[in-house]
Amino acid sequence: MTTILFTFITALVLSLLLTPLARVIGIKCGAMDVPGKRKVHQSPIPRTGGLAIFVSFVLTIGIAAVLHTDTTNQIVLDRELLFLSIGAIITFATGLFDDCHRLGPKIKFAFQIIGANLAFFGGVSVLKVGFFGFIIHSPVLNYGLTIFWFLLFINAVNLVDGLDGLAGGIVVFASMVLVLLLILNNQYLLALYFSIIAGSVLGFLRYNFNPASIFLGDGGSYFLGYTIAGLSILGSVKSEMGAALAIPLLALGVPLFDTILSPLRRFACGQKMFYPDNGHVHHRLINLGLTTRKAVLILYGITFLLCLLAIFATNLRDERAGLFLVLLGAGVAIFVRKLGYFEYLASDKFYGWFRDISDQAGLSHARRSFLNHQIEISQSKNLEELWERLQITARLLEIEFVELKLLDTTKKPLNSHIPMIKFTTGNKDPASIQWNRSMHILIPLAISGRTFGAMAVSKDIVRFPLTPFTLRRIEQLRRTILGTLIKIENNH
Repeated sequence: MTTILFTFITALVLSLLLTPLARVIGIKCGAMDVPGKRKVHQSPIPRTGGLAIFVSFVLTIGIAAVLHTDTTNQIVLDRELLFLSIGAIITFATGLFDDCHRLGPKIKFAFQIIGANLAFFGGVSVLKVGFFGFIIHSPVLNYGLTIFWFLLFINAVNLVDGLDGLAGGIVVFASMVLVLLLILNNQYLLALYFSIIAGSVLGFLRYNFNPASIFLGDGGSYFLGYTIAGLSILGSVKSEMGAALAIPLLALGVPLFDTILSPLRRFACGQKMFYPDNGHVHHRLINLGLTTRKAVLILYGITFLLCLLAIFATNLRDERAGLFLVLLGAGVAIFVRKLGYFEYLASDKFYGWFRDISDQAGLSHARRSFLNHQIEISQSKNLEELWERLQITARLLEIEFVELKLLDTTKKPLNSHIPMIKFTTGNKDPASIQWNRSMHILIPLAISGRTFGAMAVSKDIVRFPLTPFTLRRIEQLRRTILGTLIKIENNH
């Protein structure tokens, strides 16, 4: 315990001393975060806080290695720790380079994957960890879950780094609860590592809390996310706790939840899935009228509560732990929904999206039935057959009135015996249609500068309400008729 407390204080002091130096380096290197529409600060601020955290972490481990206590004597650079350390350095360097020169998302993502692969091939993998009594035996699934685990934590810390002190504070809470739980399980070396993380970040928070004079940057967020992901796997393996991986998931619940949903939200809104935006949870709190400080304190409170629940979860096993996580996830989802975060994934919108996909794929009965009519129309050998089959299709679409007027190349009606082809469902006279309750559309039948004529349709939307696909069906019908007219003309 004394060694862990000493390393915590050492990292804290080093970070307090090194962060101002990192700020000066950031200014000289031009690693500045410029205000923009996604930013809440009003002047450029250095993004090199991660440099102070990284150096403090490394120096503190070096100091601890020469203390020769029962805990520090366990510091051995074995295969797992060596590969994990190399991956952490690569990930940190990628983020720091991006802070100074800006990299594209694909390049950053690629180096994140490289770092995760190094850890995996060094032996740090979820294969050795039991999930509520279940052990993963599939090498492919093991690899996929391990890479996903690292990417999830790296980007979770990065995405939540949007308000002064937010990412750092959440990491401190998560690290401290992991220190406590690891000590309770007699994993003192891993507790020492997490205490160093907590001390390094806490010293940095002295300068990062609102109003911030330095930001964590991608270098810091990548390093912290990667290190927490890797050490949490090692802690879970060595402590042999069935639900141990749930602890960092709960402690970092807010950023992890946001990280998983952000790509889905962007996808649902038609945006690029991995490009930044201002739709994260902390942005939502700001949009509700809260100040930066109040928004951060609220998320601190949520994180503290999740940390308490993480401690509680360590006493649960197997099915009870799984049920607990399900109930907790439902509670978080309800809270986030109250922020208006899910309006784009509301049940009606999601159902509409799924219905559109099903219709496009031809899975619905209505779409398959209409497709059959399209095929019948396309097989027409002359205008008379085309018209007969169009009548049947119009009945299917509950169209009250349809009219074709076809022109030849001299702009005169084709086939003088049918200069204007009319059809009215229910044998109504077009003059009797109640135009004030009907939808009327005049559609040119034209392609590549060539005009064949026009099609007019009217539909009583009071008697026959519009379906989600009415207009789509009419457009599909237009294209089918146009293709059939071209084929008829070519055959003559």
